[in-house]
Amino acid sequence: MGTQSGSTGSGATSSSSSASSTAPPGPSAFFPSQKMDSMAPKFKMDGKDIQIIYSPSDFYATLKSKILNAQYRVFLATLYIGKSEHDLIATLRQALVQTPQLKVSILCDALRGTRETPGFSSATLLAQLVEEFGPDRCDVRMYHTPNLYGVKKRVIPARFNEGWGLQHMKLYGFDDEIILSGANLSQDYFTNRQDRYYLFKSLKLTEYFYSIFSTVAKLSYQVLHDGDAKRGFHRLKWPETNKAPEPVRDPHGFVTVASKRLDPIIRAKKMEQAIDEREYDTTVYPISQFSPLLKPKDTSTEYPTISLLLRHLTTARQGIQYSWVFTAGYFNIHASYANLLLNATNKPVMAAVITASPESNGFFGSRGISGYLPDSYSHLACKFMERVVRSGNAGLIKMMEWNRGGVHNQPGGWSYHAKGIWLRDMGHEDAGPSVTVVGSSNYTRRAYALDLESDVVIHTIDKGLQERMQQELDNLEQWCAVRELADYKKPERKVSHWVKAVTWIIGKKL
Repeated sequence: MGTQSGSTGSGATSSSSSASSTAPPGPSAFFPSQKMDSMAPKFKMDGKDIQIIYSPSDFYATLKSKILNAQYRVFLATLYIGKSEHDLIATLRQALVQTPQLKVSILCDALRGTRETPGFSSATLLAQLVEEFGPDRCDVRMYHTPNLYGVKKRVIPARFNEGWGLQHMKLYGFDDEIILSGANLSQDYFTNRQDRYYLFKSLKLTEYFYSIFSTVAKLSYQVLHDGDAKRGFHRLKWPETNKAPEPVRDPHGFVTVASKRLDPIIRAKKMEQAIDEREYDTTVYPISQFSPLLKPKDTSTEYPTISLLLRHLTTARQGIQYSWVFTAGYFNIHASYANLLLNATNKPVMAAVITASPESNGFFGSRGISGYLPDSYSHLACKFMERVVRSGNAGLIKMMEWNRGGVHNQPGGWSYHAKGIWLRDMGHEDAGPSVTVVGSSNYTRRAYALDLESDVVIHTIDKGLQERMQQELDNLEQWCAVRELADYKKPERKVSHWVKAVTWIIGKKL
């Protein structure tokens, strides 16, 4: 299946690989470098040391290769590991056997990772590694939100309880390299669920994210093996070394300790490496959203940094030409971001939103209430398009639906889970995007209130990296079709009144 009617591979950021100019592009005129420097830590590096992985199968192959070649550490932060991921577990086991000094650390979410208990779950699978190699060499942790405790925890059933907050970071580190992604570690993410994957070859950046990883891990339950089948052959222990009360017993005390530990790390303005005399062509800004753990003052950096980026983009001096692309598989863009993109006084040359078609939504065909979520996201996309039309941007902003192979849960079908932002300086006709945001966030109200998220903002003048960013966009856009507002009004896209009502009620949890 190729590009569908109404869309071209150039979509919102036309590729220009045939341009004759080979001069390196300059800094993006719309990027607020000085203000960004004050918002988040920054790391200078060369664009050649950032690899973009384009497909789920290549992501999995890279993941396994990096694990097997790691010499002293592997650390993996994910929402969950698929309960049948025996191949991944075998890869971790092989790495631990062949490299005696290697230590593996894994961080998942406690609610998602034990959802099927007493049946087989992420915790059950990982507990086997802990039993075989001991917690000193294989340390498995599960974060539990402080928002779910007491009566709520006792009465809210599994699956629904995840609406109160999750460990949502996707950090995959190996020695001095790290992959940032939105992908979890399960079969669909390794085969037919499209996401984004950036590999950074940087010891300093990897150390920074390891500091975040290890701090959250020390605020999480430890997974140990248990022979009792009623407990799913695992148990969760709160180690004394955590130096914090349990989130389900003393949530307020837990948050107090978490705030003191995390605030200095995520706001550290001096975490950048000592820079040598030569020039670097790329700057990476790690941004984090840890709202449930930062109180009374939320010092998270993701929301304010992206707000700054979009606000500066829309208020840049007149005459600057730029384009933007926003994508989220689950389209529920935060209202303030939508306002910034729709009410710009400095209009983009072109822009696009890429989201999953209903058939490519990961919840399509699910049993129960979750089966209605594709309709809910379609309703939100329709409301956004109505705003696009009202704002007079219908000729500038395209809504594009991604569909590769039809229905994702049928043979040949894929689902779409990518999320991110790309910005391109149209003053450099031979260049691709010079700015991107990549990581775990879905840019929703939920992401900025309930979950733990880690992302990076990348700004580069390296032409090679810009071309790779353009290729990433082209790879996504080739499976897209442009949707007009009228398409959402067709009978086959009609959304029931009760789904609209439920969407309005639970919107902050989507």
